[in-house]
Amino acid sequence: MHTTLSCRGRLLDLSRPLVMGILNITTDSFYGGSRFTETDALLQQAEKMLAEGAAILDIGGASSRPGAAEVDEAEETRRVTGAVKTILQRFPDTLLSVDTWRASVAQVAAEAGAAIVNDISAGRMDQKMYETVAALQTPYILMHMKGTPADMQKQPVYEDVVTEVLDFFIAEITKLRVLGVRDIVLDPGFGFGKTIAHNYTLLKNLHVFQRVTGLPVLAGLSRKSMIYKYLGIQPEQALNGTTALHMVALQQGASILRVHDVREAVEAIRLWEAVNE
Repeated sequence: MHTTLSCRGRLLDLSRPLVMGILNITTDSFYGGSRFTETDALLQQAEKMLAEGAAILDIGGASSRPGAAEVDEAEETRRVTGAVKTILQRFPDTLLSVDTWRASVAQVAAEAGAAIVNDISAGRMDQKMYETVAALQTPYILMHMKGTPADMQKQPVYEDVVTEVLDFFIAEITKLRVLGVRDIVLDPGFGFGKTIAHNYTLLKNLHVFQRVTGLPVLAGLSRKSMIYKYLGIQPEQALNGTTALHMVALQQGASILRVHDVREAVEAIRLWEAVNE
């Protein structure tokens, strides 16, 4: 497996699983505990996540949940670049990822110091994304989504969700390689155009994506509807379920856990490693 990512001249080692902390510079992300629109609150949360063991902080300036208000390019750029600059000024060694589907936002965020591009749309919502990432030479998180955030949960249908997501990855990896993108992380897109049953089928077969492609896999399970809707609770009550599914993802070969709650995810990794010593 590809076990390193080159991030602005630094090698990120994925030979053991890592945690990515979520920082949303929005007012309407699905989980209230991830929203940080004030500078002091943003810095406090960044400091907390880094102290608890986050290897990467993922900054998003526009919510991708179904029904979220659309954020225009100028506003997303303002939110993201402001957060990147603010965090790096206080914590200059932090590895930052930018969660965006816009190539222009990825460009300015990288110029401000972001080291990774995390794109929910796999280049389909902005045709310039792949060439932009290739020029930036940043690691690229390639996520599968069926449809768009506006319609992705309207009765998504697959004949075989694992095979279809895998075929999608293989095709997109080929396009990225042709352009010269070297470091790619795969994200099956839990909750993005999938039913709850699709999500659990993907989770129990997560190892397939790494085994076939040789690329690291990111698991974005934290407090998602596949947990809280299945259990009949709210996102605020879904930490225990998140931790349970994180252990499954680790057993299935996940290299990165993208989370709202860093300490609990780091502890899950430590316990998984103890079991596998």
